[in-house]
Amino acid sequence: MKAAISLPDDLFAAADTLAGRLGVSRSRLVALALAEFIAKHRSSKVTERLDAVYATEESTVEKPLRRAQRKALGRTEW
Repeated sequence: MKAAISLPDDLFAAADTLAGRLGVSRSRLVALALAEFIAKHRSSKVTERLDAVYATEESTVEKPLRRAQRKALGRTEW
């Protein structure tokens, strides 16, 4: 899909320089940057949803599991 976009001159020049350094086309650079930006914002939505769930739900760990975690951590070298 082709799309025409407007960029400030300095951003265009920086993108052109980076694309050349990475050995990719400007189009590929923009596609990669946009994909990364979208992925970042998708994961922030997941975090927001989890925060909403844990705001209303108790998040304590049951004693047997806590004991097992403590036991495992005691043997783990950090």
